[in-house]
Amino acid sequence: MQTKPFRIGTRGSPLALAQAHETRARLMTAHGLPEEMFEIVVLSTKGDRITDRALSEIGGKGLFTEEIEAQLFSGDLDFAVHSSKDMPTRLPDGLELAAFLPREDPRDAFVGRTAPTLLELPHGATVGSASLRRQAQIRRLRPDINVTIFRGQVDTRLRKLAEGEADATLLAFAGLKRIGREHVATEILDPEVFLPAPAQGAICVEARTGDRRIADLLAAINDPETSEAVTCERSFLGVLDGSCRTPIAGYAVSDGSRIRFRGMILTPDGTRCHETTIEGAASDAAALGAEAGHAVRAAAGTGFFDGWT
Repeated sequence: MQTKPFRIGTRGSPLALAQAHETRARLMTAHGLPEEMFEIVVLSTKGDRITDRALSEIGGKGLFTEEIEAQLFSGDLDFAVHSSKDMPTRLPDGLELAAFLPREDPRDAFVGRTAPTLLELPHGATVGSASLRRQAQIRRLRPDINVTIFRGQVDTRLRKLAEGEADATLLAFAGLKRIGREHVATEILDPEVFLPAPAQGAICVEARTGDRRIADLLAAINDPETSEAVTCERSFLGVLDGSCRTPIAGYAVSDGSRIRFRGMILTPDGTRCHETTIEGAASDAAALGAEAGHAVRAAAGTGFFDGWT
């Protein structure tokens, strides 16, 4: 019988804390345990501390996980809660994604200061975003507007917008909903037009491989359909060596028996893109994602990736 609290690692942003609290609440309900049996441990990561440069310039997604994973390895944490889209496609040996919570809305939200929608922005307007995927899709849809780097927590980006540093910005609608700020969105972008990031809107829980006690604890809150969809999307990323240096979009939907996936790769300037759609058994999620990745890579050809990394 567990007598000391389970230690849950998380970053310290309002969104990260909201995700950790949701995970704790689900575990309390699933196992009938009191709140004091789950201690939330807040850690600062390099990705949180460096906010004046794009992630592609300073090392990519691992900057949000390295410090947390070190404490998982040391045993100072029992498991950690992350935004799935922040996770590198290759985890360190000895760690795994042990559970996925039910997925929130995966779409991107447009937050306009001078126009309510992306298509209504005036010629020459500026959109702030640090995501190469968003930048490339913005440029694909609106080659006449400018894109500038916006990094930081949600409130930081909204403050920059209010201060006039840009005419609009894009944020994950799931994140806005989790911190009660969904009202700031002036447009919710249709995934058929503006494809989300792989794993966007899904919370994952990372744990040590082979720790059966923690695996059994987390199995009770795992959502199979989210797990299948995110597995497919991350497999697509893995084939393409996806990181914050590459404009890649992808979204899968699983109903528990079948899964449908659409994926896209773009050049950073948005002038060229290749996409694919694939459908199959949900149990084949990883293989389907990989097949889609190989398909767009073959269609694009080697020259398409020159200069990406």
